[in-house]
Amino acid sequence: MTEKAGGVEDPPAEVLAAAAAAFGLLAAPARLRLMWALAQGECDVTHLADRVGGALPAVSQHLAKLKLAGLVRSRREGRRQIYSIGDPDVVALIHAVIGKLTARSYPAPIPAQDSRRTLTKGT
Repeated sequence: MTEKAGGVEDPPAEVLAAAAAAFGLLAAPARLRLMWALAQGECDVTHLADRVGGALPAVSQHLAKLKLAGLVRSRREGRRQIYSIGDPDVVALIHAVIGKLTARSYPAPIPAQDSRRTLTKGT
């Protein structure tokens, strides 16, 4: 680590490059959707393709890239390849970001007041 910014040392350039590569992979909506689906539990490529509405070859390619980066892992079960999350911390980050963006886009509704209380107060 180098220079301190606000009391925290800057990470090495190699770490920043690795983080940028991981964020780059997650910048594709299809890959983010796959990570979200896998966060719900392990799944094979056919069920993932059905769940995210993607073509099987495209989903397979996205999974291969995510696996190469260590974001997902796989195991063989008979003739099927079963995929799961490779790093739970990445899922926590995805949940945090999507939660924040959802809250901004869809703010909680203001609770309706009880109309009986409103009418009786003025009377």
